[in-house]
Amino acid sequence: MAHTALTPVFLGLRTGLHALFVVLAAVVLARAVLVPTDASGVVVVLTVLLAVVYCLGAVVLRPARPIPNARASAWLGALSVLWLILLALGPDAAYLVFPLFFLYLHLLGRWWGSAAIVVSTSVAVGALGIHSGWTVGGVVGPFVGAGVALLIGLGYQALAREAGQREALVRELLETQGRLAATEHEAGVLAERARLAREIHDTVAQGLSSIQMLLHAAERLDPDRPGMEHVRLARETAAAGLADTRRFIRELTPPDLDDDGLGGALRRLATTQWATQGLDVRVRVSDTVVLPMHLQTALLRIAQGAIANVLQHANATTATITLAVDDGVLRFAVVDDGTGFDPGELTRDTARTSDSFGLQSTRERVQQLGGTLLLDAATGHGTSLTVELPREDAA
Repeated sequence: MAHTALTPVFLGLRTGLHALFVVLAAVVLARAVLVPTDASGVVVVLTVLLAVVYCLGAVVLRPARPIPNARASAWLGALSVLWLILLALGPDAAYLVFPLFFLYLHLLGRWWGSAAIVVSTSVAVGALGIHSGWTVGGVVGPFVGAGVALLIGLGYQALAREAGQREALVRELLETQGRLAATEHEAGVLAERARLAREIHDTVAQGLSSIQMLLHAAERLDPDRPGMEHVRLARETAAAGLADTRRFIRELTPPDLDDDGLGGALRRLATTQWATQGLDVRVRVSDTVVLPMHLQTALLRIAQGAIANVLQHANATTATITLAVDDGVLRFAVVDDGTGFDPGELTRDTARTSDSFGLQSTRERVQQLGGTLLLDAATGHGTSLTVELPREDAA
């Protein structure tokens, strides 16, 4: 059992049960030795055997409910048979029924255990009456002990159920806390990306736009002036930098995924951005697949990076983005019909090309998600980029 606040209670009850059995067995042994009868030798042997069987089950087998369980059934049956034989030989063994009460209730459950307690109590009372004569104490005592044992056993089971419920509740709370922390972290990341996008737009982008306008004005003022080609080159460089900055801002800006989900965001990008650049992007993402926000954002970034490479290098006319869940694995793929490339060359040029950096960034993002990135590419046969994630990561 996992450690809980009630673990010391359970440990104390079990220790008390074992101690009770040892004490009662010792009493039976002492009576057999100090008050010898014709059956004393057999009683000593059977009592020792009973103690060995009890210790074997309590320490080695550790049978747990519910029965049917072969080892637990054999153990409980052996204890009951030995106790009945001892009870037939002398009245002292009747008191050994008290620890058996708890075993019956623990291993047989509430109803069958209660029935076994009633039957064993009746047998003990009958044996006491046969061996020692019928008395009020001999009849009432075992039944009172049975009632107390029944109440304690049922209370133990109630505590065990409550402990299990509390353990499940704590585990659920911890899982919820972890998901909430991940959600808050992702929200913070998205907010920071939005802030960086605003800052870059208000500073770098505006500065490059102003530089471009001033250089364009200077170029129009005296287009034939010597050295004007340098001004024109500076203007074109500023324009290229402004375009890169705006693209960077678009990539930093958190996507609107709350309403449309991943599929809606991809379809919107396909019609508003990628189609205008001559690429027909087909999105096959079902809106019924529920993904956490951080995973949707990561897959959207991966798709944006992959399509950017297609637009820049692949000379493709169509690309397909698919999301599927099969055999407990989530697969997100971007496939194009472009010219493809040799992955070996890209690996050798990793330190020198921005394209290889983008692929490395995608691979690192997938690794952070606990998934695998598969790249299938060959010159003249298009490119397939697939992300595989365990299903629990998408739950």
